[in-house]
Amino acid sequence: MDTTVPPYRSPDIAEADGARSPPARDLRDRRAGRRRQILAMIAACYLIDAVILFIYAQAGTVPSTIAPSYAAIGVLTVALWTVLSESGFNDRFRDHYLVVPQSIISMMTTVAFCYIAPEVSIVFLCTLYLVVGFSSLRATPRQTAICWTFLALGLAGLFLLTDKPLGMPTGNALERLATLLEFLLTIAGCMFLGIFSSALRETLYQSGLKLKEAYRRIEELAELDELTGALNRRSIMDVLEDEMARSRQAGKPCSVVLIDLDWFKRINDEHGHPTGDDVLRTFAITMFANIRSSDRFGRYGGEEFLLVLPGAPPEPACRLAERLRRIIADLDWSAFSTGLQVTFSAGVATARGDETTESLLSRADRALYDSKAQGRNRVTRA
Repeated sequence: MDTTVPPYRSPDIAEADGARSPPARDLRDRRAGRRRQILAMIAACYLIDAVILFIYAQAGTVPSTIAPSYAAIGVLTVALWTVLSESGFNDRFRDHYLVVPQSIISMMTTVAFCYIAPEVSIVFLCTLYLVVGFSSLRATPRQTAICWTFLALGLAGLFLLTDKPLGMPTGNALERLATLLEFLLTIAGCMFLGIFSSALRETLYQSGLKLKEAYRRIEELAELDELTGALNRRSIMDVLEDEMARSRQAGKPCSVVLIDLDWFKRINDEHGHPTGDDVLRTFAITMFANIRSSDRFGRYGGEEFLLVLPGAPPEPACRLAERLRRIIADLDWSAFSTGLQVTFSAGVATARGDETTESLLSRADRALYDSKAQGRNRVTRA
């Protein structure tokens, strides 16, 4: 009874999400984008602190020049890092965020303003929390230790080598408002950094999952024939070696079926190579659908395929090969091209004692030759 070949949609065997490393340019662009985000947040922090300093100036706590000076230094510093980042300077270094120099300069600037305007040192001391928070997003343990050492030396000099009265202004309503805002905005900044850090960790986690899947896919593709999805020659030979070793140890049989599609060159010549590819793919799919889960199927070369049947004695192996032959012959291959017919010839061999892989395949190949000599579209046992 004829069976119509099911519509076939070629599997995307050759591609795996994330399997290829992104071009260096794309990687640099992504890094630059992350640096822009961080630098934009740092600039925002400088400007927010400048607004609070302006409120203190209105309250008469500090000179009116402190706020614009602090804002100017902050913006100029961020502009410098932005220029270096956009020029690709950062990408010359392993630490393409330049965590240590950026952190040290920010810390020293903040400590210096504590000395210049000690009356509102609470602003700058709170800012140090954010500086440390930003640096911790990308710092290694070694970088963290370096930054902490510089910060400790700077604060030690401020606290122990000067007698500046470090203040937290609360003398009038405007000062209390500015101090309140400083605390609230610092806490908000720390919380935002926590959220940002969590998002980065989630992104890294998802990237790790994709990378693992890509590696798994690469390993899988290294074992498979790209056109048919069957094991490639190297993999099917490795499988056969392993199965024969297990067969000898367990004292169980192991059979192979060497298959050759009949007149396949004629199919390519008369119906075209795309049709030939469709034939190979559909043949492989049909084989997979009709063998046991323990059986292993691979492309031996060209239109030749090898089926390894662990634990199968000679007679069951022959019956399976014959059943597969009938299934392939009964398919309605005209769905691919008018007048197309596909059959195969096969040779079946069962391992004997300490027989080598080469000897087993040689016997299967001779049986396959006998099938062809007898008119093809048949199964012969060695």
